[in-house]
Parts: sequence; structure tokens; C-alpha cells
Amino acid sequence: HLKTGSAYYAPSSAAVEMVDAIVKNRNRILPCSVWLEGEYGLNNVYCGVPVKLGSNGVEKIIQLNLSSKELNALKESADEVKRNIKKLNF
Repeated sequence: HLKTGSAYYAPSSAAVEMVDAIVKNRNRILPCSVWLEGEYGLNNVYCGVPVKLGSNGVEKIIQLNLSSKELNALKESADEVKRNIKKLNF
């Protein structure tokens, strides 16, 4: 149990920001876990990336200009997610 409650506050605050962006069609750019279909060279995997959130939910996936080192790290992370899901027999 954490004394500050930060383990509850941060995720709750993020959820409130997401709901606000969708309900009020704010078109805010926020980090979200989304299904990628070619973005960042990744396919068939959920990954945390910046997106524009509006009244239709994810309006657009924002593709940042990542360095080759950053892109490789993202791909390694996505590959690890896929390996772990495969272990669960999904």
C-alpha cells in the first residue's frame, strides 16, 4: 500500500483526460494503447503511442519521427508483447 495514493491517482487522472477528450470532442493528443496496423512499422499488436482523441475515440495515430535506436526499442517492446500473448495461448 502506497502512502501517497499515486498508484490510483495517475491512472485515474489519465482516464479522466481520455473521457474528457472524447465526450467534449477536444481532439487532444494523449498516449494510449492502440491496435497498430503498419504505424511505426508494427502490425497486429497493441502498443502505447500518441493519438488524437475526439468524439469518435481515436481520430488519428500520431507517428513521431523516432531515431533508429528509439524505433528498434519500440519494435523490441512490441515483439515482447506478442511473445507474452502467445504464451497465454490467445
